[in-house]
Amino acid sequence: MTNKVWLITGAGRGMGVDITKAVLNAGHQVIATGRKPSNVLKALGNHENLLVVKLDITNIADAEAAVHAGVERFGKIDVLVNNAANFNAGYFEELSMEEIEGQLATSLFGPMKVTKAVLPVMRKQRSGHIVTISSTAGLTGYTFCSAYAASKFGIEGWMESLQTEVEQFGISTTIVNPGFFRTELLTEESTQYSTKEIDDYEEGRKQQLEFWKGANGQQGGDPAKLAQALLNVIDQSNPPKRFLAGADAVDTVEQVIETLKGQTEAYRKLSSSLAYNEAKANL
Repeated sequence: MTNKVWLITGAGRGMGVDITKAVLNAGHQVIATGRKPSNVLKALGNHENLLVVKLDITNIADAEAAVHAGVERFGKIDVLVNNAANFNAGYFEELSMEEIEGQLATSLFGPMKVTKAVLPVMRKQRSGHIVTISSTAGLTGYTFCSAYAASKFGIEGWMESLQTEVEQFGISTTIVNPGFFRTELLTEESTQYSTKEIDDYEEGRKQQLEFWKGANGQQGGDPAKLAQALLNVIDQSNPPKRFLAGADAVDTVEQVIETLKGQTEAYRKLSSSLAYNEAKANL
């Protein structure tokens, strides 16, 4: 694998730490970013190929400054990994608009802002690879995850559209859909639960809270293995536009395909009967 310069968001916690360590161990150079650079440096330690930069992904000025610092140090950016995210969990009706907007600001608009800052560099290079960490919640909706799924479904459409625009400049894109991985996403620092409570949802809310809080630290996926898989994906001469991470992610996609196929077939005749009748219109 040719040595590359990577910019990784959310590099001080969770999956970002595993990805950054794997990339450094493979001999690459890394611009590791986070809201608190001291935490990033503490998690990763000193390394000659490492540049730690402050980056709140919701702040476009931070994104532009991080990109500038990275190019100043390493001369280019070959790979962007949009990893940083958060999780605002709760029933849609109980979530406030501020909570919903906060979810979108971080998990959708954040990666967009960082990518906007990186694209001019990659376009000038006529090369690059943009990787955005989505979720199985970007492929199907889950109870208690409406805001989170909205942000991830947004990532799906944005990234698929972006690929058609930037491939002419030699830039690749990959959406990564992880299943349940043992990261810090479900910790108190990364997950916020809706503060409003509606009586009709009380029993379900108790069950959901028990599930999500109980799942923290029990997820079956190994983030270190995902980091190695990501290195493999980046090294492909024709990298995938989508990479499913985890056997549970594969199962989810197969279920989604089966459901879509069933719904398509059930209403195929009605769906196909909606063309404008030109002959009738001309009578």
